[in-house]
Amino acid sequence: MRPARDDAARDTGGAIAQLGERLNGIQEVVGSIPIGSTTASLKDVEMSRGWRTWLLPTLAIIVVLVIGGGAWLYISQDVSAQIGGIGGPFTLIDGSGQTVTDRTFRGRFMLVYFGYTFCPDVCPTTLTTVAAALDRLGPQADQVQPLFITVDPARDTPKVMHEYTAAFSPRILGLTGSEQQIGAVARGYRVYFASHAAAGTSDYTVDHSSILYLMGPDGRFVAPLRTDQSAGALAAEIRKDMTER
Repeated sequence: MRPARDDAARDTGGAIAQLGERLNGIQEVVGSIPIGSTTASLKDVEMSRGWRTWLLPTLAIIVVLVIGGGAWLYISQDVSAQIGGIGGPFTLIDGSGQTVTDRTFRGRFMLVYFGYTFCPDVCPTTLTTVAAALDRLGPQADQVQPLFITVDPARDTPKVMHEYTAAFSPRILGLTGSEQQIGAVARGYRVYFASHAAAGTSDYTVDHSSILYLMGPDGRFVAPLRTDQSAGALAAEIRKDMTER
């Protein structure tokens, strides 16, 4: 029996269940969510149609992070059951034009990040941190496959994705696909993204949520990882989560 951990799970589950009723309070705690080319407050995000379908699971992850202690230790082992599951099957195209699926990476951890190559700030910063964290992992990095999945398939062709990710690390694999394929994988990972056209031009930016997802060798969700931490801290988190699996 694990009474302490069960109590922690119940407390955390209750916090998540009440999340929809306490958005204002949560906003005071977490402030804002990093969004692609900008940092959008929860009030800004709420203006997007259907925002609850992606925002609540994302905020649930943040609540788990801030609750800490025994609850985090419990929830990190079975967070999928607590917030409805993250991840799942996908079919995409790699930089060489070959079709890959989630099963292509079985036996290795996946470190998944969603963004796009025209992203001016958070994407290049995150990929730089990921590349440095992999270097710090040493031989353990061979057990991790970083995936950069575009939310802008119209511009991010396989060739563009390959050239972009190669600039950060040959270990990072860029994936693209049709709008339907990208939409499906984004829904599976609870990722928000929305295009915004610049007035009077054909240019546009894409707002998107910014979270690293660590997936286990069996393809199941392991833990959310912050994108605003140092390479050393990220490497330490990945190593810890890998050791505990």
